[in-house]
Amino acid sequence: MLSPQVSVIMNCYNGAKYVRAAIESVLAQSYTNWEIVFWDNQSTDRSANIVKSYSDPRIKYFYATEHTLLSEARNLALKKAEGALFGFLDVDDLWLPNKLALQVSLFDDPKVGLVCGNYWVQNEQKNRCKIAHRNILPQGYVLDELLMFYFVGLVTLMIRRGALEASGQAFDSRYHIIGDLDLVMRLSVGWKLGCVQEAVAIYRMHGNNESTKRREKHADELAQWAAEIQSVGAFSSSRNAHFINSHFAYIKAMNCALLGNKSGAYKLLKLIPWGWLKLRVWAAVLLPRWVVQRVKN
Repeated sequence: MLSPQVSVIMNCYNGAKYVRAAIESVLAQSYTNWEIVFWDNQSTDRSANIVKSYSDPRIKYFYATEHTLLSEARNLALKKAEGALFGFLDVDDLWLPNKLALQVSLFDDPKVGLVCGNYWVQNEQKNRCKIAHRNILPQGYVLDELLMFYFVGLVTLMIRRGALEASGQAFDSRYHIIGDLDLVMRLSVGWKLGCVQEAVAIYRMHGNNESTKRREKHADELAQWAAEIQSVGAFSSSRNAHFINSHFAYIKAMNCALLGNKSGAYKLLKLIPWGWLKLRVWAAVLLPRWVVQRVKN
């Protein structure tokens, strides 16, 4: 692949506060063969006006005919995309200037169907920034590793068009929070994952992220996914299949603790193997609720 076009799927719902910075981070890319497919999920703020203020023909604006869940919105945006590769940038996140240049080259291997990278986590409430992953991230056929520890940040994710078309399904429209996790897991069954070890993007935590606002929905979607995936041979036969339920139990237990339901969190502890996650839940059960919420935020 010499210089394939990258379709940047940018979903927005009332993101006027962040839209301009996100677009500017794409304009600043050293790799220039891209298009932005800006999908406005019926915003009621100034998001549309901001996008339309750009005259760059690579920025293409689409207004949804109805408001949908995130996964369905991304599927609708993908139908408008013309590129050979797809990247995903929500309007409250940012790309670093060499993000595309570093990742596109990894698709020279025809067996690579998706690519990710490390990223910075910027906590706007605490005015702190930290690297998401300090250890070397695995690459290649990594389904077993992903089941043990899911490390792919959507803000860094790129997918080959051919891989997405071969899968028969893009994002599962039932999911609002874990649609990208489900898709990455399914693609990892038959495709290699390429990975840039350095940070290529910035994920913003600002208290209004969907995964933060909808913790209960996050847990419910993981439970549904975990129940369904057990019947898929590639997952059930993995040496790390047991981590599916333990990860779900951790998310559910932490959600219980944050909501003050410590007895519920305690009951879920038995499903979590000994390790850092179990210790975190124990701390959440034993510490006062306000302390747990402050630490989590």
